[in-house]
Amino acid sequence: MNWTSVAALVAFALATPQALAQGYPTKPVALLVPFAAGGPTDTVARSLAQSMGKALGQTIVVENAPGAGGTIAPTKLKNAAPDGYTLLIAHIGMSTAPSLYRTLPFKPIEDFEHIGQVVDVPMTFIGKKDLPPNDFKALVDYVKANKEKVTLANAGIGAASHLCGLLFMSAIQTDLTTVPYKGTAPAINDLLGGQTQAMFPGLAAALPQIRAGKIRALAVTGRERSPQLPDVPTMEQAGFKGFDAMQWYGSAGPANMPAEVVKRLNDTQVQVLRDPELREKLAVEAVEPWPMTPAEFGKFIQSEVQRWSALAKARNIHLED
Repeated sequence: MNWTSVAALVAFALATPQALAQGYPTKPVALLVPFAAGGPTDTVARSLAQSMGKALGQTIVVENAPGAGGTIAPTKLKNAAPDGYTLLIAHIGMSTAPSLYRTLPFKPIEDFEHIGQVVDVPMTFIGKKDLPPNDFKALVDYVKANKEKVTLANAGIGAASHLCGLLFMSAIQTDLTTVPYKGTAPAINDLLGGQTQAMFPGLAAALPQIRAGKIRALAVTGRERSPQLPDVPTMEQAGFKGFDAMQWYGSAGPANMPAEVVKRLNDTQVQVLRDPELREKLAVEAVEPWPMTPAEFGKFIQSEVQRWSALAKARNIHLED
């Protein structure tokens, strides 16, 4: 082989990642979802896939990979080719899993390219309709004075509603009885029936019952008041500084994806999240677009891992592997 041929091969090898990125995508993209179809994560994923597929000129196929507390899909992503054709809708579980499982088949920081956050979903502090009293400060005093009577429902050990409940108990320095369920829907049903007194579900799950007047919305955990509940204070406005726990969603790919592909995906994601049609669709689900750069999203996940790890350690909670 002569030197001209060698030089040509080297030039081709060096140019290939950039050339691939410039033409990306040339075939359908798989978007993994850690939970079953029909849930909030799936709904966000399908809305995003439709808008981004249109913008990229390729079909984005949603693939549900539920099970093992939402860890199957990230594990599948970790083992995928880092070419941008297998992506994941990551959620808060990506940052809580390291503190809840003794062993985990992936590392949430090192094993993925964090493309960008997609949306925030505030949690909602709700109580049964006749939970006394109406004033928030007085209600907290009531909860502290009646800790044997007040039970906090949640969607399962390690769920966002469980972790928010732990944050609340730490904030008021009072331990309450927590009741884990196999999902948000049965937990809310028992709250409606009076078997439990309060809960921290995602806003989208609680909104229909709040609007029907069947449960009370006491506060939201977002940075700002929710447009869907403008009269309900944030936890910070209610006196709990730094209580901005959110059920966030973002997109990720396998580690070592070409930087140009990551940038293309992030640019497209930011673009579609500005689209009024998608924003209106997300608003129906009570979620708020919250785009980030890859660097910002990576730092955010790292801070979330540290935050929930500290809470899990302080509360001595974990899930059996």
